[in-house]
Amino acid sequence: MSLKDSLTVMVVDDMSTSRGIVTNCLEEMGVWKIRTENDGKAAFQSLAAQPVHLVLSDLNMPGLDGLGLLKALRENKSTAKIGFILVTGSPNPQLIQKAAALGLNNMIKKPFTTESMKKSIEQVVGRL
Repeated sequence: MSLKDSLTVMVVDDMSTSRGIVTNCLEEMGVWKIRTENDGKAAFQSLAAQPVHLVLSDLNMPGLDGLGLLKALRENKSTAKIGFILVTGSPNPQLIQKAAALGLNNMIKKPFTTESMKKSIEQVVGRL
């Protein structure tokens, strides 16, 4: 069984269109075990109950944003080791520094291609 056959990913974004785009890219890569949530709080509750290998999270969401979700995951023993990739259209040095301090594994800049997303994921989990 290859990594992409066993990899479970959660996509977190408050915009259904964005969740769909990320999900489609994952499916193009051959990743089929995908869960989705539309906000950080629901994602954290779901992940605490049933962790995944990797989270792809939007930065800007109402309530618990991407950085808040990352912080909550890292502070929880059962979710602390989950791979985390932040998806944002506006990465800047301050954001990158803050996210890195929280334990971010990688970042994807919008707009992205399936290939650029695959490279970012592979830097975290290994070759797909």
